[in-house]
Amino acid sequence: MLPTFAYIGTNELLIVGAIVLVLFGGSKLPQLAKGLGEGIREFKKSVGGDSDGDNTTPPSTTPTETASSAK
Repeated sequence: MLPTFAYIGTNELLIVGAIVLVLFGGSKLPQLAKGLGEGIREFKKSVGGDSDGDNTTPPSTTPTETASSAK
């Protein structure tokens, strides 16, 4: 069971967001978010859980048999 101080709520996230905004400024935030997203994507790719829809195997191109053509 986690202690009560381990739960992060909306107020805490807003405070952290305000601190980040003050420290880095509004112009740096998009660059920081882009770098964070790329880092997470690379980490997922290296772990093998690439779940962003970028499958390396193409879907099957064999036609499926319908009921009318099966007769």
